[in-house]
Amino acid sequence: MALSKIQEFTTEDQELAALAKALAHPARLAILRLLAARQACVCGELVLELPLSQSTVSQHLKELKAAGLVQGDIDGPRVCYCLAPAGWARARQLLGALLQNIAPADIPTPTCAC
Repeated sequence: MALSKIQEFTTEDQELAALAKALAHPARLAILRLLAARQACVCGELVLELPLSQSTVSQHLKELKAAGLVQGDIDGPRVCYCLAPAGWARARQLLGALLQNIAPADIPTPTCAC
């Protein structure tokens, strides 16, 4: 069995990879857009807005919550979700650092005819 080499990467790269994984699904992007547009916690309305089942929406919310992009508060039998300000601040910081470190001038022009 091969050992994981994830420890060989910086904490920031590991965080950014987890963030990218959470964002790498169109349903999750749609959920984030809906939450941002509402600017308030949403309990059950997400399922009405998306072409997905309740269980699928719940699974996507779980992934977004694990990445720190969404927070959930229990309201009786329901969980109400909204964007997590601290998670988005960290996401901006990580993505900004990556984009700043890879400026267009740093990307060489390909020399092959690909």
